[in-house]
Amino acid sequence: MSPQLLAYLAGGGAVLAAVTLVWLLSVRLRDAGIVDVFWSLGFVLAAWIYRGFGPPATWRFFEAVGDYQLARFKSRPENRGKVLNRGLWATTRHPNYFGDATLWWGFFCFALASPLGLRTLPSALLMSFLLRKVSGVALLEKTIADRRPDYRDYVESVPAFVPWRLLGLRRGGIHSSTSNE
Repeated sequence: MSPQLLAYLAGGGAVLAAVTLVWLLSVRLRDAGIVDVFWSLGFVLAAWIYRGFGPPATWRFFEAVGDYQLARFKSRPENRGKVLNRGLWATTRHPNYFGDATLWWGFFCFALASPLGLRTLPSALLMSFLLRKVSGVALLEKTIADRRPDYRDYVESVPAFVPWRLLGLRRGGIHSSTSNE
């Protein structure tokens, strides 16, 4: 067995075990919402295992960084009721969801190396749709402006999903860094 296949099997097995434990905990607590807390940690767990097998892991997952920044922000009492608008949260209102979507698109890109890789396109499309229009952005933003009055201004200045400015883009194409989009 190749070292890469062994690494993928070990990483996949560890993530499967972890999500199974989280699922069992959610059943016991009768709270499926705890899955959101642990979701991005599965990718971190896999990266640690892959790193242990030798594949380089020199970049950071966007989703995990966004989750870390939000956790730090929420841990400070003086931020209660405020809106996080720094770090990745200054580029997209939902860096964790955007990061999750980019992972699915990354999986799709990797799959394209296979003759049947194009068959994975529906997965990336479905996850992007769900994160943007169903369970992620749309669901969260239904009530957040009621709980955080500053959120309305935040909506006006920060894109909901794609960090266009961070990418040097806007919906109409490339713009200069001095643009007031």
